[in-house]
Amino acid sequence: MGRTGETTTEAANGVRERESPGDGVEVGVFQGNWLVRMWWPEGAIAGGPQRLTVTAVEDAPPGEVRRGISSTVLRRLDIAGAVRRAQALAPQAPPWRIASERLEDLATRTGDVLAAEGVSDRYLARLCGLYDDLARRGVRAPVPWLAERIGRSPQTVRDHLKAARRDGLMTALTGKSGGELTDRARVLLASDPDFPGP
Repeated sequence: MGRTGETTTEAANGVRERESPGDGVEVGVFQGNWLVRMWWPEGAIAGGPQRLTVTAVEDAPPGEVRRGISSTVLRRLDIAGAVRRAQALAPQAPPWRIASERLEDLATRTGDVLAAEGVSDRYLARLCGLYDDLARRGVRAPVPWLAERIGRSPQTVRDHLKAARRDGLMTALTGKSGGELTDRARVLLASDPDFPGP
């Protein structure tokens, strides 16, 4: 946990935390003779870790290590607490900071298409492409971000996303932001020379 460019802290409660600017966020928790490392990619942290690694601590008794990881070690993990610590460690800048100029420009141009064409398939495909990109980056509230840049209310953008799903441009994820772009949406985006895609 000590590569160049990282910040590592170890609290008295046995929690190790790491933030590596281009590498995501890692939180480690000691459980008996085991160190459990939980990792999230760079961006907003909206759920559990994407990687979990369990290793024996250096001074663990060999007999304990030979017996391996017990289900008790895994059941005692405080995933919710680790998520909160990872959220506190995550950079405060928007998760799309590297692509922010590109996304801002695409969103503005998508608003221009709406103004020129109305709620067309081209506009809906662009909206879905942007929404999908923001949701994949872990943005918790992509609709208000899009609404501000497109020049419409959040409710209008939600209605447009519902229309896009109804028209077969994007699937729905129950209770979550995002969805998968359909083949139809991908074809529309690929044929739009002014939209390089997310």
